Amino acid sequence: MYPDNSPKSVQKPLPTMYDLPSEYPEELGLPDEFHDFQPQLLRETCRLTTYDPSNIFIGTDLNIYYDSRHTQWHKRPDWFLVLGVPQAQQQEDLRWSYVIWQEGVSPFLVVELLSPGTEDEDLGRAPRRIDQPPGKWDVYERLLRVPYYVVFDRYQNGFRLFKLTGVRYEEESISDSRYWFEDLGLGLGLWQGRFQGATGIWLRWYNANGDWVSTLAELAEQESQRAEQESQRAEQESQRAEQEKQRADKLAARLRELGIDPEDLP
Repeated sequence: MYPDNSPKSVQKPLPTMYDLPSEYPEELGLPDEFHDFQPQLLRETCRLTTYDPSNIFIGTDLNIYYDSRHTQWHKRPDWFLVLGVPQAQQQEDLRWSYVIWQEGVSPFLVVELLSPGTEDEDLGRAPRRIDQPPGKWDVYERLLRVPYYVVFDRYQNGFRLFKLTGVRYEEESISDSRYWFEDLGLGLGLWQGRFQGATGIWLRWYNANGDWVSTLAELAEQESQRAEQESQRAEQESQRAEQEKQRADKLAARLRELGIDPEDLP
């Protein structure tokens, strides 16, 4: 959490998430389809087994307000994961924004999806005037101290991962386009497949067995297949029972032809 060093005697009451909405009308445009689908895939497949699901928060295109001395300063990651904060249990409590001085916990992981217009900003290469707020890299590394920062470049079909070591990010080596997070019991990797009707290379979570965590559509398909298999097994059992009955009826008829009452048999 970024410390508040302003004098308490003159400090105004800090705004809450209701005072700091997630969207601003003067901001032009909305996320493109990829920036909609990729975070959705990350959310659907991020199913942690090492943490209570009710104390995990996932934000997608949601403003993070990080400086209590400059309450309008914010960054909007494409996707981020916070451990140890409660999920909203009621619709009216769903977050409008993620406010650090209100939550008290910084994200564990931030993911940015690179595009030609944002790459320099995402990688900390954009020039900054002294009167401007810090860039994303500085905020994640120096102010919020986010342990892991991932950037995914769909144009180059690759992702880079930076781990906070001391006070600086250091790039981690990624083997076979996969990286395992021991704390999460999950790994992040590049998967080639079809999601939301679009085939391509996507960033996706995998489990300890190395298998990709199923999406909601895949889970529904798996359940449908299981139900179909159960129906087929039930049908086969019914057919076997009918065949057994037919054999028993034929045997009983043959015994009667021989003058033997099947009912008298031990």
